[in-house]
Amino acid sequence: MTGRVDEALGYEQARDELIEVVRRLEAGGTTLEESLALWERGEELAKVCRRWLDGARARLDAALAEEAAEEAEAEEE
Repeated sequence: MTGRVDEALGYEQARDELIEVVRRLEAGGTTLEESLALWERGEELAKVCRRWLDGARARLDAALAEEAAEEAEAEEE
């Protein structure tokens, strides 16, 4: 599951799958090939989570800037 499908994942879905990937890696007992595939999937999921968090931060910053601008306008009046 890569690319467009990953873009459709919600933050919670990606986070939960990432937690499962980490759990499996930490548990051991996988072959080198399986471990590499899990690690690569974890990297993809981490990017999805980062995009969601970056987007949330940008929305929050925009809302705070808008609020500050409205307050400044109100003070000028």
